[in-house]
Amino acid sequence: MEAAGGNTPSIPAPQIEYGQLSPMLIVFGTAVAGILAEAFLPRRWRYATQVTLALGGLAAAFVAVLVLATQGYGTTKSGLLAMGSVALDGPALFLQGVILLAAVLAVLLYAERRLDPKVDGVPLDAFTAQGSATPGGEQEKQATRAGFAATEVYPLTLFAVGGMLLFPAANDLLTMFVALEVFSLPLYLLCALARRRRLLSQEAAVKYFLLGSFASAFFLFGSALLYGYAGSFRLPEIADVISGVAPATPALATTTQNDALLLIGLAMLAVGLLFKVGAVPFHAWTPDVYQGAPTPVTGFMAAATKVAAFGALLRLFYVAFPGLRWDWRPVMWGVAILTMVVGAILAVTQQDVKRLLAYSSIAHAGFILTGVIATNRQGLSAVLFYLLAYSFVTLGAFAVVTLVRDSKGEATHLSSWAGLGRRSPLLAAVFALFLLSFAGIPLTSGFTGKFAVFQAAAAGGATPLVIVGVLSSAVAAFFYIRVIVLMFFSDPQPNGPAVAIPSAFTATAISLGVIVTLGLGLLPQYFLDLASKAALFVR
Repeated sequence: MEAAGGNTPSIPAPQIEYGQLSPMLIVFGTAVAGILAEAFLPRRWRYATQVTLALGGLAAAFVAVLVLATQGYGTTKSGLLAMGSVALDGPALFLQGVILLAAVLAVLLYAERRLDPKVDGVPLDAFTAQGSATPGGEQEKQATRAGFAATEVYPLTLFAVGGMLLFPAANDLLTMFVALEVFSLPLYLLCALARRRRLLSQEAAVKYFLLGSFASAFFLFGSALLYGYAGSFRLPEIADVISGVAPATPALATTTQNDALLLIGLAMLAVGLLFKVGAVPFHAWTPDVYQGAPTPVTGFMAAATKVAAFGALLRLFYVAFPGLRWDWRPVMWGVAILTMVVGAILAVTQQDVKRLLAYSSIAHAGFILTGVIATNRQGLSAVLFYLLAYSFVTLGAFAVVTLVRDSKGEATHLSSWAGLGRRSPLLAAVFALFLLSFAGIPLTSGFTGKFAVFQAAAAGGATPLVIVGVLSSAVAAFFYIRVIVLMFFSDPQPNGPAVAIPSAFTATAISLGVIVTLGLGLLPQYFLDLASKAALFVR
């Protein structure tokens, strides 16, 4: 094919399947619309416009995921899109649906403006009035009195969601890296925007940014080494080179003689992804960032980031490296055991509710890793179900944390929660339900999820791992039940915190959390079957 004017070959236009990529395109398009609204709309209209845009965009993207699923793109019609760089299959669609639902709940928490007392008649949300102002300075106070609002958090969140949708669907390492950066950079900014405890929030953002940059660098170095080994960034092609079925070339004959590039590259990729899921020993950022970030952002990160990162981890191990199972499984055994044990033991010593939930999330990363290690279809479906259950419980728990308040804002010290069951029995009962689900008590979604991953791990020959998991769950149950005892069987403090009455936004988020937690615990079969149908990667 030649250009009209001479012998220069023309560049073929890439083939892009816009319909099948529509969930991501809708979210990115809505984010761009949010940026334009932020630039051109008068300040008084921005809040309502951004909330409507964000919720509308996420709902439309979720409908697009449902339409693709009903048309069979998760099962019979699954395939590769965008010149082979994006996979459309069961796990990708399932996880995209979970991420979008988690993002809807997060946006509802962002939109809450009834918890703090008004300043000069201006309602306040969880975010600072002006991110660029010095914490506690005169400029910040003036911005608060003037009624400024950080409405840029909505388009930032949508960009993060777009990256998260692409991350578990990426079929090559470069696309995966781009997705990693697209969702990480907005999160670094969002962590710095808390209205209260501004310095702690900025410290959290700097720690997350520095450590996240290191993790991204590890991921990129690992990708380069694997390209040096296999001559391709595509996950299926890497798998073909490892298993020896790729067409022989002189370059491959040279690189495949030495497995050092392959093993070091895989180790570096794993570091980048294990950082994102908060697995030990790459977990050090988690408690500080969860504590310092605005609580709605913490809930969003704890739920959606874990879903996206585990999706990418599964695709990497199940599509690109099934032939290296005997190399990576022993290492992941060690990581999973460390993660479960360290998360459970360190959570026992915590005195801050947000830090306690952070260590709890580390322990849960270990439980989910047991399903990844199973390396069978049952393990994949169990992990998908666990991520669905975990995301709703987590967002519900952080939504409850936003409601317990004193004069300084959220009262997150555990001593403040003493006697909460007498002061606000309904809220304490809801929080107790979420804690029992975290602990894996029967009739909650947490029990069904843990049972599924442990059963899959045992079927995959990882019975010792299951024993460690059950013992870690027992330790974890101790500190969850300790909080429940503190709420219901301790005397309330005379000047203790009050429970704020939320608007419909937070009430809806908590209600959805309760419904899903009980629904997946009492009637899980439909969703277990759905996860089982979705548990097949396209190659």
